[in-house]
Amino acid sequence: MILKALLSGSDTILAPGICDALTALIAEQSGAKMVYLSGAGLAYTRFGSPDIGLVSMAEVADTIALIRDRVSIPIIVDADNGFGNALNVQRTMRVFERNGANALQLEDQTMPKRCGHLDGKALISASEMAGKLHAAADARASDATLIIARTDAIAVEGFEAACDRAELYIEAGADVLFIEAPQNRKQLEAISSRFGGRIPLMANMVEGGKTPIHSIADLQTLGYSLVIFPGGIVRALAKTAGDYYRALILTGSNESFCERMYDFDGLNGVIKTHSILSQAKKYGN
Repeated sequence: MILKALLSGSDTILAPGICDALTALIAEQSGAKMVYLSGAGLAYTRFGSPDIGLVSMAEVADTIALIRDRVSIPIIVDADNGFGNALNVQRTMRVFERNGANALQLEDQTMPKRCGHLDGKALISASEMAGKLHAAADARASDATLIIARTDAIAVEGFEAACDRAELYIEAGADVLFIEAPQNRKQLEAISSRFGGRIPLMANMVEGGKTPIHSIADLQTLGYSLVIFPGGIVRALAKTAGDYYRALILTGSNESFCERMYDFDGLNGVIKTHSILSQAKKYGN
């Protein structure tokens, strides 16, 4: 099912965050209807670095292609600020769409950008961002590829300015609206009151971030169509990896950790090794 059809339904859709093909595959096997490729997740896992604009367009594009080769569900891609000006945005759209992205999220930060829940962000003008959104719409091969317009203005210019920017971004052709980092439930409600029913709304749940964590059911009541939990998987993996390595180094064995990990056959089952090798037999040795 295409992403636009999913978002047109009455239920709020959860898009779990992923960072590579393995997490995407596990999310799909766990029942996810779509996934969100997190720019922060890429920075954390590929570079061991914070989300401060170090990831390049080419590195994201390569990751999209690897994920698309393993899953069939829609992929929403964090395209940061488009990696440059309007012409860069167009190239980003063409490459990401060709590699398998179903939606691109574009934000109004300057370069280098940083995580929406870090302090010290800076913005381009609203008119420049509107131009980028126009450019993205002109460059996409299919109207089924959605453009998610994100503004980080709450932290920089204030809540009302963020809403004013959002109005301009809707006019510029955004398919989904994402006002990043509301600071309380009142702001979440105000966004829904002003924009709900006019355009699908996206909310971002970051553990320990600037927006209080709400459940999918609660956000559906508030009128949000799409909710992402972008970096939760990396935080879970990092915590588990730390526990694993400490236990291994302390005891000289991973026996105490066996109940919290797959064995050899278990992981091969997840990645479908037997099925892939069986398929190879049809082509001979």
